[in-house]
This record gives sequence, structure tokens and C-alpha cells, in this order.
Amino acid sequence: MALQSKSHLTLAEEEVIEAKAFIDLHMIASQSLLDEERFSCMQIGRGCAISLPSAPAIGLNRIVGVSSLDELDAAYEWMREKSGRRYLQLNADALGQSTRDWISQRGLVPEGNGWAKLRRAAPTHPISYAGDVMTRRVRAEEAGIFGRMMCAGFGFPAKLEPLWSSIVGKRGWSCFFAELDGTPISTGAMYMSDGWAWLGGGTTVPEFRGRGAQKALIAARLNDGASQGVQTFVVETAEPSAGAQNISNANLVAMGFEKLCTRMNYRFHDHRRE
Repeated sequence: MALQSKSHLTLAEEEVIEAKAFIDLHMIASQSLLDEERFSCMQIGRGCAISLPSAPAIGLNRIVGVSSLDELDAAYEWMREKSGRRYLQLNADALGQSTRDWISQRGLVPEGNGWAKLRRAAPTHPISYAGDVMTRRVRAEEAGIFGRMMCAGFGFPAKLEPLWSSIVGKRGWSCFFAELDGTPISTGAMYMSDGWAWLGGGTTVPEFRGRGAQKALIAARLNDGASQGVQTFVVETAEPSAGAQNISNANLVAMGFEKLCTRMNYRFHDHRRE
């Protein structure tokens, strides 16, 4: 996607559904969480800028889904006043020279290998998964458990548990546990809108990793989404490094996902004390 000033290009639906999920996450969050953690989000065109300084994850401190330099300007001015580690996500291989110049002029620098964006069509028949791990929906009264497991798995502070608890049972969201002998060991979430679904929230209790829980949860969400009319599923994972194992990416590829592109993470310059 080559960004152009004052002319909007068609934004890929794979980006739109991801932005929708994070906009909805912000809308669902409690007012106390918004106030206490300075959790804020601005919709920009069909994309968004989102800021949650106390979250260590790039996903909650970034600009995603912008489709013109005008939108990028608006997002940058909003985001530069936030605190924490902030990023702009763009497919570096598809940028025009004007956008490359814009990034350079503002001192944004690429960090790490970026994120791989993957996609697959809905299964035509339910996917079966053999193994000891069983999957099921998270019940409303288990929202707190879901939030605790998510924060523990992703290294979020405990004070952000209500953020993830809040999506359980909400319209458009499906949350799942993978269980071993009746005990939840892994989580997975899915946001659905207009025939598209975004997968996220996949984490497993460390001592139970390597048991197939994430593959089982991918299958569960594919089946659940397809039953609700989802036609296309998208997800992101860290771009695999040459010679290094990336279990998350490998699980997704094994479950039929194909890579679309690599999105680079351009980090904001820390122009003030934070």
C-alpha cells in the first residue's frame, strides 16, 4: 500500500478488521480503566491510533490501518503526545517514496523484524483436532480467570486484567479456553464483523506449552467463526527470524494460514521524558 497525500487508497480489509477489534476493545473498557491507565484510541479513516502506556505490547501502542499521508499526519500528531513506547505499523515493501521521506523526516526508526500478517478462508467443513486438550467457550462468570491468564501469558501488569475480562460475552467477541483434565491452560479470542474475523489473545500457561493447546484453539475459533458467517480470518505474529523457531507462526501455517506481508514497526522518537 503506497500512501499518498490527500488521496485515499483502498485499505485492505485485512487491516480494517484488525483496527475494528482494537477500537471495540477500547469502547468496551470501563471508564475507570480509561481514566486510571490513560487508555485512549482515535479512529482515523478505517484505521486507528491506540495508546495504553502501561501495556508492554506494541499492539496497544501503535498506529495501524492508515491509508493516506493526511491520515498519517493526524495519527502522528495525536500519538506523539502520548507516553510509553509508540509505533507506526506499515508494510515497508509497499511504501512510496513520499511515505519513506515522511517517516525519515519524523525520526521514526524500524525496530525488530516486524510482524507477519496471515490470512485464511473459512473452512468448508468443521476442523477436527485430536489430542488430550479440549476447547470450550469462556463462561461469563470466568471472565476474571480469562483476564488473569491473558495478562500472565503476555506479561501485562495485573491491573490490566479487567481489560481482557471485559471482552468475554460481548457482541462480536468469542473467547475460548483450552483445557487439560478440566483445567484451563490456554486462551484465545476472536473478533468478528461483516464476514471477517481477527484472531488474538493466544497464550498458554508456561508449564503446559507444547501440548497442542494453541492449534486446538485455532481450530475452535475457525469452526466457531465459520458457523457465524465469517468468510475470512486474519491474524498477526512476529516475523520469523532465519534459523530461529517461531511456534506461533508454525501453528498458524499448519492450520492453513498464509502470509500476506510483513508489517514493519517504526518506533517513535522519545522526544520527552516519559
